[in-house]
Amino acid sequence: MENVWIILLLTLGIVAVAILLLGVRIFFTKNGKFPNSHVGGNKAMAERGIYCVQTQDYMEWKGIKQKTKRKHKD
Repeated sequence: MENVWIILLLTLGIVAVAILLLGVRIFFTKNGKFPNSHVGGNKAMAERGIYCVQTQDYMEWKGIKQKTKRKHKD
């Protein structure tokens, strides 16, 4: 039973160190925040015309809506 506690404490220590190391930028810098990993927040992808699915769906829907408005006006 004593070995279980040692392993548990060792595991908790390793997890705590890992979380600290992963969050160095967030925990120890002023105004630290998580980086935006969403497709819509990536400038390189936006320059190539790649957007998230929701944005592309909205753009398609908006384009279809505008096309139907043009048909009705003619």
